[in-house]
Amino acid sequence: MSEALDPRLHAYRADLAAAHLEGKVKAVRFVEPCRMQVSGPSAPVHAAPRADSEMTAEALYGELVDVYEDAEGWAWGQLCDDGYVGYLPAGALAAECAAPTHRVVVPRTFVYWKPDIKSAPETSITLGAQLSIESEGDEFVRTVNGAFVYRPHCAEVGETSEDFVSVAASLLGAPYLWGGKTVGGIDCSGLVQLSCQAAGIACPRDSDMQREMLGTPLETTELSSLQRGDVLFWKGHVGIMMDPSTLLHATANAMLTITEPVEEAVRRIAERGQELLQINRL
Repeated sequence: MSEALDPRLHAYRADLAAAHLEGKVKAVRFVEPCRMQVSGPSAPVHAAPRADSEMTAEALYGELVDVYEDAEGWAWGQLCDDGYVGYLPAGALAAECAAPTHRVVVPRTFVYWKPDIKSAPETSITLGAQLSIESEGDEFVRTVNGAFVYRPHCAEVGETSEDFVSVAASLLGAPYLWGGKTVGGIDCSGLVQLSCQAAGIACPRDSDMQREMLGTPLETTELSSLQRGDVLFWKGHVGIMMDPSTLLHATANAMLTITEPVEEAVRRIAERGQELLQINRL
């Protein structure tokens, strides 16, 4: 019954499930969610309610989360943007939610206590972070909680980048982090998702989902067919073509977000037993 639903995208466990899944999965209890919002720069999403468990994803500042359980310092819920399910530190979420009006469009920017670049920042937030803006000045925007962000580093929700490849390239040099989605640490599918979202392209979180849902598969995996913006898939890995011969990806091989000749990358990954599976064109 419940095997047909991917638990990464459907909130159910043997003891608890989302109310809207009643009749579709088996669970002891079905509950309605409590909507909350990420209040820190980001929040890790874990596979289990333990800090040492696998970090499977990352929720960004201002992101909304439907929480189904809050117990022993952990919130079990589903991210509203991409539907990903997991455990987040309860302390990283706020009960009071404000509808996002803007998003951050640069790799990282500062949040200030007052509209002055010489003032001490409160924190920093990263590309894709969501802001609820109360007012706009020439240099700064003011959030509903009274903080300030440099205006050129924000765009209204709905405004999108024209080129997701350029967005991805802005994160070159970011360290590799499994499950990460910020310039402070990012993985291969996080890089693809973050850059696609900035361009208004719906994109799921994991590479196997992206392979199925992102763009249109080409009928060939011949490298001679490649062009800028093509997305390459291996089992458990994904990268973006910067140009017909250069691959951009967050890779554990270098533990960085890098560019390299695509032929070298394909050969190296094949030597480790993973052949190029598919090329999708957006």
